Amino acid sequence: MIRFLVVAVLLIGFLVFGFPLLAAQNSLGKKDPHGRDVESLKIVQYMFGLILKAAGITVTVKGRENIPEDQAVLYVGNHRSYFDILVGYTTVPGLMGFVAKKEMLKIPLLRSWMINVNCLFLDRENLKEGLKTILQGIEKVRSGVSIWIFPEGTRNKSEDVRELLPFKEGSLKIAEKSGCPVIPVAMVGTAEAFEKHFPMIRPSHVTVYYGKPFYIKELEPAEKKRAGAYTREKIREMLCEIQEEMAGEIR
Repeated sequence: MIRFLVVAVLLIGFLVFGFPLLAAQNSLGKKDPHGRDVESLKIVQYMFGLILKAAGITVTVKGRENIPEDQAVLYVGNHRSYFDILVGYTTVPGLMGFVAKKEMLKIPLLRSWMINVNCLFLDRENLKEGLKTILQGIEKVRSGVSIWIFPEGTRNKSEDVRELLPFKEGSLKIAEKSGCPVIPVAMVGTAEAFEKHFPMIRPSHVTVYYGKPFYIKELEPAEKKRAGAYTREKIREMLCEIQEEMAGEIR
């Protein structure tokens, strides 16, 4: 419970006492939007790093070399924990934003930081608004900002990390329409830190695996038609690989 309280104090303290920082970033954004994005990301990455440390979470990154350094991408990952977002922001290069549920807009201060670090907000019940979010994502990618999406649509609570929920096929439209590469992402160990024993936070080792990029336009016609299912299978294979490596280390 102590870890939970420390993490809560860090997060709430950042949102409340970091208001002057937020105001300064918003002021900067009026003159230099890109500069605001860069500085806001640095601040958020620093805070997320502190929170991960306070939670006792260590991270191993595999496949960092698969991430292009000269262009924006669409990260497509499995989703099991709120900590997935912290791990994502602290392990990828360049500007990047997550696709979050629209309900996050109801949280004061947090929504402002999320906007400053290029998050998009998806209305899962309104198709028209969902299309607007996809268009915003395409625009961000074309401007050099990577996007991270969880096509399962919600946190997966399955006991077996290799069992993925069906992927929403429309979730890869950002990559299809912008022409950017897709980076499949497999993450293991985040739910073990929090969700599996809520409200306790326990130390956990997380492995995040960035797969080889691919372009939807280069897929076979059948694969292109079901790009979500294709990516899901890639991530499932990566999760199996991580599990096999972990089993080998135990032996």
